[in-house]
Amino acid sequence: MQHAEAKFNKNSLLLTLRRYSSAVSDMEKTILLPSLLRDVPSDELWDCDAAEESCSDLYDNYLMLKAIRNTVESSLVPLDDPKGKNNTMFKTLEPLLDTHPDALFHFHLRGLFSVMTDLTKKTQNLTEKYMDIIGVAN
Repeated sequence: MQHAEAKFNKNSLLLTLRRYSSAVSDMEKTILLPSLLRDVPSDELWDCDAAEESCSDLYDNYLMLKAIRNTVESSLVPLDDPKGKNNTMFKTLEPLLDTHPDALFHFHLRGLFSVMTDLTKKTQNLTEKYMDIIGVAN
């Protein structure tokens, strides 16, 4: 019997999403006391000022990574941002709306691959940091 990932091309969107989901599941299994992540500053640049917020701690990152996984798995995507955080990002993307649909699709697909790969790495890094906090060698 083939491994579930073997049937997908290594650049498959489904495989990329599965890897992220698996990394978050591993994170949840490893991090038994998420509260230990409270007030532990993150050294990742993606936490700071990306959404015009102050830097968050590892606990906030943990919750965010889980929430993204839940959105990916449930396919429930909010159509509008009630807090208005992403309005400036959408305004900068407006010129792309006149682009040919095929080119627009590939642009977004590359972006999604990039984001999901980055989130997978960040999830794995957060898991490693937790293991460092509790004193377990990787």
